[in-house]
Amino acid sequence: MFSTFGSVTFTGVFGGTRAAGTGVDTALGLLLLLGACGKSAQVPLQSWLLDAMEGPTPVSALIHAATMVTAGVYLLVRSNPILSLSPTARLAVTVVGAVTLLFGAIIGCAKDDIKKSLAGSTMSQIGYMTLGAGLGPVGYVFAIAHLVAHGFFKADLFLGAGSVMHGMNDEVNMRRYGALRKFMPVTFGTFLVGYLAIIGIPPFSGFYTKDGIIEAAWDKGGTSGAILATAALIGAGLTAFYMTRMVLMTFFGKSRWEDEVPAEHRETPETGTHGAAPHPHESPWVMLWPMIVLSIGSIVAGGFLVINGRFAHFLEPVTGAVPASHGIITTPGLIALALVVVGVAAGWLMYGRAEVPAVAPPGRLLTKAARRDLYGDAFNESVLMRPGQWLTRLSVYFDGRGIDGLVNTAAAAVGGSSGRLRRLQTGFVRSYALSMFFGAALLVAALLAVRL
Repeated sequence: MFSTFGSVTFTGVFGGTRAAGTGVDTALGLLLLLGACGKSAQVPLQSWLLDAMEGPTPVSALIHAATMVTAGVYLLVRSNPILSLSPTARLAVTVVGAVTLLFGAIIGCAKDDIKKSLAGSTMSQIGYMTLGAGLGPVGYVFAIAHLVAHGFFKADLFLGAGSVMHGMNDEVNMRRYGALRKFMPVTFGTFLVGYLAIIGIPPFSGFYTKDGIIEAAWDKGGTSGAILATAALIGAGLTAFYMTRMVLMTFFGKSRWEDEVPAEHRETPETGTHGAAPHPHESPWVMLWPMIVLSIGSIVAGGFLVINGRFAHFLEPVTGAVPASHGIITTPGLIALALVVVGVAAGWLMYGRAEVPAVAPPGRLLTKAARRDLYGDAFNESVLMRPGQWLTRLSVYFDGRGIDGLVNTAAAAVGGSSGRLRRLQTGFVRSYALSMFFGAALLVAALLAVRL
């Protein structure tokens, strides 16, 4: 970029993209996509996100919802003048987004760790945003709108997960939860709002923003549009399934946990005992108020941004003019809503009506693969880490035997030669006189031979 345009600023680069040619624009678009994949955990650079769940839950809420993970989407949308000049780069962006939204959703369906299931959800939702970033002006607007709305309901869900963990002594396995809505009513209420928002139930935020991306893929037309819209619709059904699974395993059904606090140490209005709080228990208000605020945003943010084209007009200087909307209720939106109902029903049949075992069953082939992150770590190890390891070993060998060997050979040659020449320096005057005599004799003999 700098070698071509002499600048890395948006203004400096965008001013020369048309003159640079399609090849340069395509290369820049693909390289920006690669950076966005690493930043926003898109396939094939997604593995780090699930491992990042080991950190504190408020940090997870921040990096997933507001700052780090979504920055790649902003980069792609902000660089739309480059993508607009390269159909190949736009197609690559949409393919990565579609693959990732399905990838993350499938992983989220099989994880029993509540935070890792939400991490798979984040991967999937950012896949929707990435898909939108390759669909032109309409997609640009809804990608950023979904980014903003997702910030509310995903932060709400992560803080809700942290509240559950707080009440369950840091337990993250959903198979050891159950019936928590009775003990944590505020957490349950705010989590339920985030759940309805992420699966796209009207009038919650996700319905307006995610369905806009699905509609943009639907309107793309052609084979690629049909494939992308189908992937987005399947992702909507999977989202409803894994989020219903999470809510049912956590807040409904029979309790699968044990009370770890003896009854005599519980604080009750009658006894006034100042012992440990019962297990499980509701979180303090200092934790609940942020969740309440975020749940309000999960309800109103999407509609506020999308209705009457507020956000489209706000982003018009960057994304360009957006075509007139087909309205809130559209054909792809209705199909998505129907698949959401199917996903909720499937989740209820498997985890609501049936009893949830405390120990995960072995599962089928796809379930086993999803529990292992669809072998993303194994793929990276085989394709990237192992070849890189052998390349490192080859470089070390070449450096040790080649570069260092050449330098060491030269040094040894100089050292050996000097060691042998040093023997000529005996320190005796008679030896030097004899050497001078023989040298003079050879010189005189040479002169005589030339004259004769």
